[in-house]
Formats: sequence, C-alpha cells, structure tokens
Amino acid sequence: MEEKMTMDDLSEELEASYQAAEAEGAQDAEEMDPVWATLKQYLDEKTVLNVKIGGVVNGGVIAYVEGVRGFIPASRLALEHVEDLNEWLNKKIRVRAITVDPDKKRLVLSAREILRDEARSEARQKQKEAFAQTNVGDVMDGTVETLKEYGAFVRLENGLSGLVHVSQISDKRVVSPDKVLKEGQPVKVKVIAIKDGKLSLSMKALLEKAEDQEDHEHYTMPKSENISTNLGSLLANLKL
Repeated sequence: MEEKMTMDDLSEELEASYQAAEAEGAQDAEEMDPVWATLKQYLDEKTVLNVKIGGVVNGGVIAYVEGVRGFIPASRLALEHVEDLNEWLNKKIRVRAITVDPDKKRLVLSAREILRDEARSEARQKQKEAFAQTNVGDVMDGTVETLKEYGAFVRLENGLSGLVHVSQISDKRVVSPDKVLKEGQPVKVKVIAIKDGKLSLSMKALLEKAEDQEDHEHYTMPKSENISTNLGSLLANLKL
C-alpha cells in the first residue's frame, strides 16, 4: 500500500532539493576556470579595466583581459561614431565587461558606459555651478527650446534651461506661445525666480523696463539751476 506524503515529508523533500541545487551550483563555481571566474566577478562588480587595443577586426577592436581575448564593438568605443578603427590601435582605454560567457569563451567589453557616466556627472557638476552663479534679476541671452501651451522653455547662455510662462512672454495678452515665438529663436530674458532647482524667466519684465526708461527720458525734469536762471532773466527784463 502506497504511503501518503505528509506536509513534513514534503518540506523535507523540498529542502533536500534546494540543498542539492546549491551544492551543484557551488560545484560548478569551483569547476569554473579561475580566469573566467575572475572575469565573471569583473562583470558582476562593474569593475573598470585598463586595457590596450591590440588589434582591429570587422566591426570592432580586440583587447586582452587576464590573457583572454575580448571584443569591443565599434559602437562601444566612444560616445560619438567612430570613423576609423585603425586610429584606435595601441591606444589605452578604460572598459567594463558587458558579456562573460565561459562556455562559448566569449568576452565583450565596452568603454561607452564609463564615458556616458562621466559625461553625466560632469554635466550635473556644471549645472550645479551655473545655478550657484545665477541670481534673480540676471538678464541673459537664450534660445527657445520647446514651446508648450503654458509657455516656452529657453536654453540660457550658461547652459541652464528655464520656463517663460505664457503670462511672462509679452505685456500684451498671448493666447498661445507659438503665435509669437518659434523654436530656435534667440531671446533675451530676465530671471524672476529660482526655486527647487528650476528657473522662472520673463521677457515681459524687460519690455516693462524698456518702457519705464523711455518714459523717464521723455519726461526729464529741468535742473534746478536752469529754472533759477530762467526766472532771473524774466525778472530782469520786467519793467515796473
């Protein structure tokens, strides 16, 4: 008569299978070539490796890591398109392993991820420095990047980007930003607010300032000494 398996028996069987699987995995790791085990570790830890390009092949270049031939695709050499692979021969570059396949003896390397991370870090640092040097009231040249229903995003000369709200485009009512602005158009703006790492810009503020200056020039009062002189001249010519 077949015995029924209890829950305890099932748990013990599952535990035994887990232990067997772990032992098999450990055995595979021990049996793996030490060199490929090291390469696998480089992959898992995203280790930056210094290599020298030792050959040019179809679609990329060759570099050796721990004595293993690694392939670097042309698209992974730089951030920009690489025209001539021969110019990279014997150059020393930094790469990461992106594919490690011991069974197929396949090692693929890449420099692009490192360069991309560094470019992003540098851009963030420059942006941080630019923000630190930007103050409310600054007037800058910029270029319209994107037009939205609610306003225009402007790229400033210092590399920062800010929003000109539709209400700040003109001293006249603007129904839609694309009616008065176009992408790529150069503009001059004033920083009217900085909050939470964002810039609020205004074109309207500069129009109002220009009008104030024009009114001031048009209605300039005469100097007091000129008034006195003119009054004296009138009294001198007055016959009593």
